[in-house]
Amino acid sequence: MANTFKNDGAKIQTTTTVAYTCPSATTAIVLQCQVANVSTDPESVSVWWTDDSDGDAIYRLVEDLVVPTKAAVAVIAGKLVLEAGDTISCTGETNDDAEITVSVLEIS
Repeated sequence: MANTFKNDGAKIQTTTTVAYTCPSATTAIVLQCQVANVSTDPESVSVWWTDDSDGDAIYRLVEDLVVPTKAAVAVIAGKLVLEAGDTISCTGETNDDAEITVSVLEIS
């Protein structure tokens, strides 16, 4: 089995932004998921994961979390295990005013 540390990130949009997708034949351990507000105003964000093996059921990590100006917030306390096809997605109230970073350990 190969173990690979990986970072993924995206600028958060007002429409669904997929920040990370667990590859096929892989299990991923999310080590960290952080949202940074890069604007001059507070930014409201929502982050969730989808379970591919359960018909893409949605499980909220945070909903309408207000991230203060020029601040960052960890949206996962501890670790989260994702299976092949599972995703971490997000939305924000303004395009490009927040960024999401996801750090994972992929086991394949």
